[in-house]
Parts: sequence; C-alpha cells; structure tokens
Amino acid sequence: MRTAIPISMWSNVKRWLPGVIISAVAFWLVLRNISLQNFSDALSSINLPALALVVAIYFLSLGFRALCWQVLLQKKAPFSQTLLVLGEGYLLNNLLPLRVGELGRAVLLGRRKDMGFFKVLSTIVVERAYDMVIAASLMLGTIPLVLNMDSSKPLAIGILSVVILGLVVLVWMAHYREKVNNLAMRLGGRWAFVKNWVIPKLDSLLEGFAVLNRPQYFAISFGFMLLCWGSSILEEFIILRSLIPNAPFWWVGFVISAAALGAAVPSAPAALGVYEGFTVAALSLVGVDPAKGLVFAILAHFVSFTFSNLVGVIGLVREGESISSLYQSLVVRKKASTLQ
Repeated sequence: MRTAIPISMWSNVKRWLPGVIISAVAFWLVLRNISLQNFSDALSSINLPALALVVAIYFLSLGFRALCWQVLLQKKAPFSQTLLVLGEGYLLNNLLPLRVGELGRAVLLGRRKDMGFFKVLSTIVVERAYDMVIAASLMLGTIPLVLNMDSSKPLAIGILSVVILGLVVLVWMAHYREKVNNLAMRLGGRWAFVKNWVIPKLDSLLEGFAVLNRPQYFAISFGFMLLCWGSSILEEFIILRSLIPNAPFWWVGFVISAAALGAAVPSAPAALGVYEGFTVAALSLVGVDPAKGLVFAILAHFVSFTFSNLVGVIGLVREGESISSLYQSLVVRKKASTLQ
C-alpha cells in the first residue's frame, strides 16, 4: 500500500504551520513542569493486563461510534464499511494536517451511488454535534466539582446552550428543507454559482440532516453515541486507576470533556501536544501530579492513535486506496468546486 504524501500538500505552509507551532508550545508548557523521576515512577506503575482490557474497550467504543454513524446514514452502508471508513478518517486526521479526515470519510462513502459527498458530510456534522452536546454536558456536570464554585456553572451552561442551539438549528433546517432552499434561492438565485452549485449542495446537506426529524433514528443514533462515550470513559478510568488507585469516576468525565472541547484548537496531526496539554491541565485542576497526568495522556492517546490507525490501514488495503490518493481526491474536489 502506498502512503507517500504529495509534496504539494506541504506547499501551503501558512495553513498548517500555526497548528504545529501551537502543538509545540503545548508540549513545552507540559514538559517544563514534569519531573523525570516522577514520570518514570508513574510509567512503571501501569498494569499491563489492564491495558489489554483498555484496548478491548477501545474497539467496543469504536464499534458504537460506527453504529451511530450507520444509523445517521439511515443504514445505507453496511456496518463493516462504516467502521472501516471511520478508521480511515481517523488515520487521515492522525497523519495529515488540517483535520482532513472528516472530508475523507465523506469522499469515501460519497462514492456510493445512493449517497453523495455532501449528504455524507451532513451526517458527520450531526455526529460531531452529538459529541459536543455530550462533552458540554459532562463539563456542566463536573466543573462545579472541580472548582468547587457555583460561579463556574454559567460558563458550562453557556457552552451547552450554544451547542444545543446549533443542534436545534440543524433540526429546524431539516424540517423546513423546502423553505430553506427557497430562502437561499431568493437571496442568491440571481448568481449562477449560487443557483447551479450552492443550492444543490445545500439540498444534499439538508437531506442528510433529515434523520434528525425521524425520532426513532435520532434516539437510536444518539443512544449509540452515549454508549461510545460511556465506553471511552470506562477505558480511560481503567488507565487512571492504574496510576491513581483512589481516583473518583467523575475525574475522567471532566478530563475527557476538557480534551474533547480542546480538540477545536488548531494543532498538529492527531492533536499532538494539544491533547496532552488539555489532559494534563484538567488533571492538575483535581490535584494530580503533572507527571502522572502526562503518563495518563500518553497512554490514552497511544491507544486511540495506534488502533484507530490499524482499522484505517485495513480499510485502505481493502479498498485499494492510499493516503496520497485520498488526499488528491480531496484536492480535486476542492478545485472542481472552485471552478463550478
């Protein structure tokens, strides 16, 4: 399997270099407070049999996420393909800048005649909206415990309110699909680009959001996402308990939500540095030594990085694809969109 990265991808330094700098700064901020001896002691305390269980739970979590996405796709793709494409998307995010994995997933499944790029992309938007709702809810439930301050609640409530509002807007757009299309046509129909390109693509996006208007699909997909997050919390709780035997369960809820919300910060591929920085900072707020926090972050990140990549590589081999060809497909799509 070819995985060579085209030189042209690295030509636009201005787009990806800021994220790399942010990751480097985050690593520096973390490492400057780490005692090498404490780090070594924390690493040696890890229970290897527990890590085997962590890996098993990680695959369970990945499976629940694939089931969630399959339902959002209204079961138009088999579970095996959904799972492998999900892994391919993670692989792209882990190896390439600018988080192109989500677009890569849309390209791969969008090739199916009953799908289309924008229709698939809209389901990914809904999936990410689910993530933000759950992350903000966890933050809302745990941040008062962390800071021991009622004044922290407005911040968490504000985050959750914004995310829920965004989800409500998606539901409204899906329900009033024809009105949204008519409004877009009235506002921009005089321009050929809007009429011939924007409107059709908007309609495809709205068709993907339609699952939100079907209570059964909405409930099942969101339920699978809750199971995905629950599995992830259990996975990271096992790692944390290996380092800190008396760590309460809610610590992981706070840490995982902080890391998820921090993922929005531009960074190097795989959120290197930024993930570790947010995780160590979150654990420091509950009194965990930074060295133990870093070991926890590295192990949790390693499991996610390694085994999501494994699934992604299997998917690429099965489809006869390469990272290079997928990236070029994204470039071609972008150029075609610009010319239309």
